[in-house]
Amino acid sequence: MLKNTFATLALTCLLGVSVHLSAQRPKTGNPVLPEFHADPEILYAQQTKKYYIYSTTDGAPGWSGYYFTVFSSKDLTDWRHEGIMLDLATDQVKWSDGNAWAPCIIEKKINGKYKYFFYFSGNTPEGKAIGVATADKPTGPFTDAGHPIITRRPAGVEQGQQIDVDVFEDPVSGKSYLYWGNGYMAGAELNDDMMSIKPETETLMTPQVGTLQDYAFREATYVFYRKGIYYFLWSVDDTGSSNYHVAYGTSKSPLGPIEVAKNPVILIQRPDQQIYGTAHNAVLQIPGKDEWYIVYHRINKNYLHHQPGTHREVCIDKMAFNPDGTIKAVTPTQEGVKPVK
Repeated sequence: MLKNTFATLALTCLLGVSVHLSAQRPKTGNPVLPEFHADPEILYAQQTKKYYIYSTTDGAPGWSGYYFTVFSSKDLTDWRHEGIMLDLATDQVKWSDGNAWAPCIIEKKINGKYKYFFYFSGNTPEGKAIGVATADKPTGPFTDAGHPIITRRPAGVEQGQQIDVDVFEDPVSGKSYLYWGNGYMAGAELNDDMMSIKPETETLMTPQVGTLQDYAFREATYVFYRKGIYYFLWSVDDTGSSNYHVAYGTSKSPLGPIEVAKNPVILIQRPDQQIYGTAHNAVLQIPGKDEWYIVYHRINKNYLHHQPGTHREVCIDKMAFNPDGTIKAVTPTQEGVKPVK
């Protein structure tokens, strides 16, 4: 009897290990996250040597999601849910009651310790605003500043929302910058505390003209630096449109002016592959390598004609450059990327 009990326990343990190993096998293919997520931000954390994705939690009517989750990976394919890291429906964020949208994050080493600054937009009685929360680990716990840091449009701008924030550290000067705006693109230098901007540096940077077929600015600014060039990526059209796509321009400084690329569209739908609405992106450089990836959301094909703007999924594909520094058009795929060493 005792021997049979031990055998049963051993078998249960083996089965448990088997199930655990099966659940942890690397996942390949797009989308990379389960369920519905949008507006992805990706971070490689020096502290943990892992990649992290933060996003808008999607699938709720009217973009009414109220919390942010974080997923981690060692190789860009096997993503593990690390839980809710900021909840706007609780006292964790007292100034906002929901619409937890489009976050970004940066890792800073301050006085020998890593610190994480997480920027996001939320709803207030006066409209959308941008806030910041901090943590000592990329998965939190995060502590909100207690108040929003961006609450208004730039001077002279009459329409648009304070959403779709991006943060960028200039490797040339060491200064950090914040970008935001829907219907307009604004940027400003951050103070050393990373929790407030320098008002005198606020700059309206919206790329002018363009059409919905090429580079008419809508939202989702993303900034990165490569070989002396500052790249500005943004989304065109509406997030519920199958035509939602990414365009770009370049500059010689973090606050522009921006010169729109000759071939500005670098990521757009592939209807023949049932891939639609590919935009609102982040960009990842593998540390120490000239190896690049674009992380973006697309419309779940089953919702293309029914609430497409709130049923989006996160994908990753390779991004590459021509010898002159221009960005090659990205091919959005179902296959996604291979595990990164």
